[in-house]
Amino acid sequence: MLREIKKRAQIYGVAAVILAMMLGALCYSLTIYPAKFKPPGSSSSAFLSTFSSYEELKNFLTTNSHTQEPFLFLGPADFTMAPVRVFLFSSQSTAFTAPGLLTEAIPTSMPVSAPEFQHSVTNIQVAGVDEIDILKTNGEYIYLVSGNNVSIIKAYPPEEAEVLSKITFNDTYPVGIFVSQDSNRLAVLECRYRFPELYYRTFIIDVKTSLNVYDISNKSNPVLSRNFTMTGSYFNSRMVGDYVYFVVSQPAYIIYDTVILPIIYSNGGKKVINASEILYSNASDDYFLYTTVVALNIQNIAEEPTYKTLLLGDTSSMYVSLNNIYITFPELDGQTSIYRIRIENSTIVPEAKGQVPGRVLNQFSMDEYSNHFRIATSTWIDWTEQNSVYVLNMNLSVIGELENLAVGENLHSARFIGDRCYLVTFKKTDPLFVIDLSDPTTPAVLGELKIPGYSDYLHSYDENHLIGVGKETVEADEGDFAWYQGVKISLFDVSNVSNPIQIANYTIGDRGTDSPILTDHKAFLFDKSKNLLVIPVAVAEVNESQYPEGVPPYAYGTPVWQGAYVFNVTLTEGLVLRGKITHGEDGADIPESSYWVKRALYIENVLYTVSDKKIKMNSLEDLTEIKEIQLS
Repeated sequence: MLREIKKRAQIYGVAAVILAMMLGALCYSLTIYPAKFKPPGSSSSAFLSTFSSYEELKNFLTTNSHTQEPFLFLGPADFTMAPVRVFLFSSQSTAFTAPGLLTEAIPTSMPVSAPEFQHSVTNIQVAGVDEIDILKTNGEYIYLVSGNNVSIIKAYPPEEAEVLSKITFNDTYPVGIFVSQDSNRLAVLECRYRFPELYYRTFIIDVKTSLNVYDISNKSNPVLSRNFTMTGSYFNSRMVGDYVYFVVSQPAYIIYDTVILPIIYSNGGKKVINASEILYSNASDDYFLYTTVVALNIQNIAEEPTYKTLLLGDTSSMYVSLNNIYITFPELDGQTSIYRIRIENSTIVPEAKGQVPGRVLNQFSMDEYSNHFRIATSTWIDWTEQNSVYVLNMNLSVIGELENLAVGENLHSARFIGDRCYLVTFKKTDPLFVIDLSDPTTPAVLGELKIPGYSDYLHSYDENHLIGVGKETVEADEGDFAWYQGVKISLFDVSNVSNPIQIANYTIGDRGTDSPILTDHKAFLFDKSKNLLVIPVAVAEVNESQYPEGVPPYAYGTPVWQGAYVFNVTLTEGLVLRGKITHGEDGADIPESSYWVKRALYIENVLYTVSDKKIKMNSLEDLTEIKEIQLS
């Protein structure tokens, strides 16, 4: 049910932004102070221009932006923050946002230095490119975002487990964290909101995004070493080596005939990003955003951060390789523009722009491999959805395409692994497509599998097998659709590419059952060497006694349990439930929301499950409880 509400909210958000554009702007003012530190050097990009003056920027926005007055803009992370939710759903405000912002949610990488204890790591997309999360571990300590706190916990050995320190953010809201490879630096990305005290709906929320770097060489006494703050909403981030790269978006407003520019606050200084620093392409759009990419060295805090600001439409998804950031922007004509931005330590250089038909689902719809960029999109033509895969060179020119896949079906997941692409589409059944990309100029379907249900997330088990997590479905008696049911885990064998098969599956709960993995891959814990799969899930079950003539497929279940399902997964035995772990107090099956299990990790032979209020430690051998820590 929560998933269906999220989908409806996206639809309502798009409709409401149209209303926002019609309502007009309210009063707003912003004071700008001179810079106290020198801006980074600029590099020219052949396909982008820079404004020669403030007046040229103003004229560009006046001519090319269909929306010039303020509109409510919030990034994907903003919607998860408590003060924003309170503001949006108060009687004095209406929830609406710019379209495209709600889209967005594998080999894993290991630290360069060998850990003292064997442990799991964040489930990431690209080896060597770390992703922000609420939970990190180095095999001895756990670093955790819970509510407005970031805690450092001595985690192993479990008998010594305790909270060592806690950083409390009173007026800011942590998005997630990175930890340096030597575990001596903690980077916290956070957002700050200021809501206008007005008695009517307002479009302007003052949002700032910050990166705080802490020296945690003494785990009991974190020390703030650096703060970098800028105006705008957090969009996305990665860490490569010692550098955190993060992206901030800010609307290009014209208020009282004044163009509002982004502002950077760093080391006590305050600097306006001037028009002459802003890159743009000569095009029109519904509205424009300043999209700023920042590179910050979390080890050498004396090194000044660098940045590049582009004036573009609304960001939709981001994929990052070891050397490039790819950011996508939906265009008015149904195309998606792609920008490739080269990164190397502090260097940030936009180098190429391309375009493909359709819209991108999420980061897993994109991949860089062997000097090619691959992308899967969905396009609506004559009210019918069509799916495609495109291969582009490093100049982002299309060199290969496979179009009109699964016409009339929704794209639910994509995964690029080596020279193959796997797509899951759905309408009444789940076609799993195996696509050959060995010749980038001629992508081709090798085989497909049609079964009930669908996978919202695909994960590599090995080179010939996949794990899928999504929903089971039941076809409707009438109509060309199916009713989704409980959370379904599938194990696929793709060794025979022309005839992929499902060799095992397991369905949890009835209609209304949900898992964060369906929208956030970092909640997924899998380790092949341990035959371990852990899935946080909220289980709903239908009371069959209420339906004496049989349970209809559209019947929602009642919530009955929340926690982590722990599986043994092998190719010979499939998916075998080891047991379940809940954080419910006093034996309650449905814990209060702050005790809902969000993440799981292991260190040696101990499984740690994590909620906002508690960390529970269980033996991986038999899941017997070892210890638990209350976080607040």
